[in-house]
Amino acid sequence: MKRTKSSRAWLHEHVTDPYVHRAKAEGYRSRAAFKLIEIDARDRLLAPGQVVVDLGAAPGSWAQVALAKVGARGRVIGLDLLEIEPLAGAMFLRGDFEDESVEAELARRLGDRRADLVLSDMAPNMSGIPSSDQARSIALAELAVEFAGRHLKPEGALLVKVFQGAGFPELLAAMRRAFRSVVTRKPKASRERSSELYLLARGLRDET
Repeated sequence: MKRTKSSRAWLHEHVTDPYVHRAKAEGYRSRAAFKLIEIDARDRLLAPGQVVVDLGAAPGSWAQVALAKVGARGRVIGLDLLEIEPLAGAMFLRGDFEDESVEAELARRLGDRRADLVLSDMAPNMSGIPSSDQARSIALAELAVEFAGRHLKPEGALLVKVFQGAGFPELLAAMRRAFRSVVTRKPKASRERSSELYLLARGLRDET
């Protein structure tokens, strides 16, 4: 099959991407590892002994970064629709986060511990219809916020991927009602042309 102009451009960008080369050289499963590394270096999210939940974990590069920081006393639990190659020290679940039974299983794996950090790099399978894809990405971010509200320690943090567009201002406002601090982050490893950014929320507000 003949490649389209857009697919050729993507392939060229991919093979010349310095983060792709760094990921291969340093043993990370994808270039996305450097997004978390950069945000963690700035905001000090990860620490030894933490419990970390990684939503949208495939192929496992964020789990790699988290494991290196939380150490043997910590716990990393990842979830994705896709199969994830096993990673020593991490626990991976396969399922649809929009399915309540999947979240229930994730909560069971947490046991009586609450998460210190919830990571969400979830993105929908793109349909090519911008309005639909944006709505689904916002819905996934909202689910991550709701999950954090139920399973995050009061002083914990949530890092969630979002795309700027319809629904983003409302999501940001909702997160600011739920957390004491919410800031935006656009790591260098996030491609400039992408509307992707990350919202970092800390300190759940007491709803009582």
